[in-house]
Amino acid sequence: MKRIAAYLRVSTDKQSTDSQLLAIKTEVERSGDTLVQIYSDEGISGGKGRAQRPGLDAMLNDACADKFDKVICFDITRLGRSLADLIATLNELQRSNVDLQFLQNNLDTSTAGGRMLFSIFGAIGEFEKSLIRERVVAGLQKAKSQGVKLGRPTNMTPSLKSAILELKEKGLGPKRICSLLKVGCGTYYKVTSTANAI
Repeated sequence: MKRIAAYLRVSTDKQSTDSQLLAIKTEVERSGDTLVQIYSDEGISGGKGRAQRPGLDAMLNDACADKFDKVICFDITRLGRSLADLIATLNELQRSNVDLQFLQNNLDTSTAGGRMLFSIFGAIGEFEKSLIRERVVAGLQKAKSQGVKLGRPTNMTPSLKSAILELKEKGLGPKRICSLLKVGCGTYYKVTSTANAI
């Protein structure tokens, strides 16, 4: 007999988690397991991360503390809206040896088929990240080839360079110069090292 935790979520205060809970209780009764804990995030979007979802956070913390063996969620969209978030949650539960089941989607990591599907989801998530990285790199290379200057815009002017060098010659230290001219230390050292190289 497994110890079951239920995770419920609705996006607005006008919605209720009652139907989700009823479906989970029916499944637990059918399986002969025991519902030991209910976690709920009400009026919170599935796009929010763990930090903004106290129910999810408590559930993951309790999973680490071995308070249950399996989490049942009514639907995959109740747990998360992005594949990356779902995979992160699944990985955290797996590290704690806790299974995950979605009733509506017929997914259960305690079965071979469920584990295989989540492995595929993980591979798709990694593939998606790789594609994004490739697109970013290609975009940067294209911009460089077209003469676009990359990085943060600079407020460096010839007069600012002169002021940095002049104050340095007068014996002021780097911190004082940066404070007076409102420039970062990196800018100061870049200007002074370039001047020394000339």
